[in-house]
Amino acid sequence: MQKRTTEKPKSSSGSAASFRGHLAWNDFEVVLAIASSGSLSGASRTLGVSHATVFRRLGDIEQRLGVALFERSRSGYRPTLAGEELADTAKIMDEAALAAERKVAGRDLAPSGEIWATTTDSLMMGLLAPLFTEFQHTYPGIVVDVAISNQLFNLTRREADVAVRPSNRPPEHLIGRPLTKIGQAVYGHRSFGLSPGASIDALARHPWIGTGPRLQDSELDHWMDHHQLKSACGFRVDTLVGILSAIRAGMGLAVLPCYLADNDPEIVQLTDPIPELEYGLWFLMHPDLRGVVRIHALMDFLTEAIRAQEHRLAGRPVC
Repeated sequence: MQKRTTEKPKSSSGSAASFRGHLAWNDFEVVLAIASSGSLSGASRTLGVSHATVFRRLGDIEQRLGVALFERSRSGYRPTLAGEELADTAKIMDEAALAAERKVAGRDLAPSGEIWATTTDSLMMGLLAPLFTEFQHTYPGIVVDVAISNQLFNLTRREADVAVRPSNRPPEHLIGRPLTKIGQAVYGHRSFGLSPGASIDALARHPWIGTGPRLQDSELDHWMDHHQLKSACGFRVDTLVGILSAIRAGMGLAVLPCYLADNDPEIVQLTDPIPELEYGLWFLMHPDLRGVVRIHALMDFLTEAIRAQEHRLAGRPVC
C-alpha cells in the first residue's frame, strides 16, 4: 500500500490555493465521486462514464497537481490528505450548485397564470385597487381578472376563482380566510353644517339616503328600522359607491363603510363606528383550488396588506 503523502503541489507559489485555479468543476466532481464510492467502478457509475475514463481523468488531475490524491489498494481507493481536502471542497461546491439549481427552478415555477376574482365596487374603489397594483408588481406573471359585482358570484360553478367579500356569514362550502373587520358610521356633506358626535335622534331630523333592495344589507335595514330613519329617506341607492355620490351631491345623510368615506374632504363623519353594523371582510375560494400556488400568493399578499390597515378599516371615533 502506498504511504500517505504530504507532498506539495508543483506550482510557482507552492501553495494549495495556486493549483486550484487550474481545476475545473468536473475535476472536483471526479475526486468526489471516487472518494464517496471508494472505487473507480463506483465513480464511473455515479458519473455515467467508463471505468477507463475515470482512471484517465484521475491520473490527469494528479499529474497537473503533482500530488497523489488516493491510496490504491485491493480494497479500493482511499483519499490522501490532499484528496480529502479536494473531496471536502467538492462537497461544498456540489451543495452550492444544488442550491443554485433549486433557486433557478423556483424562478421557473414562480406563480403565474390568471386569477378570476370578484369583489364589490366599493372595496375596489376604497381598498383593493392599489393593493392589486402592488400585487402585480410583486407577481408580474399573474394576471388578476376582476369582476365587479355586489352579488356574490357562484364560486362552486367557477364564475370566479376567488372572492373578496364583506360578510358576517360566509358560505360554509367555501374555504375562507378572515381578513379584517370593517367599521361603518354615519356621514354627511359639509354643507349640512353638522358637528361630529350628534345623536342619531338629532340626525334623524335631516334628510337621509336609503339603501335599495338589491344592496341586500339586512343588518343596515334593521338598524334604520330600529331608529325610524326610513321615513326620512327621500332617495334610495343600491350600491355603496352610489350612496357616496349621493352624499357628495348633498342629498342627505347615510351610513357608509369608513374606508370608503374617510378620505373625502367634503364628507364629515358624524358618529362613531356603529358596533352592530361592523362586518367581516373575507377572502373566499372553492376547496378545489386549495394548494394552487397563484391563489395562495394572492391570498397571502392581501392578508398581510389588509391586516396592516385594520385600524383604518375599523373606523375611528369622532371625538
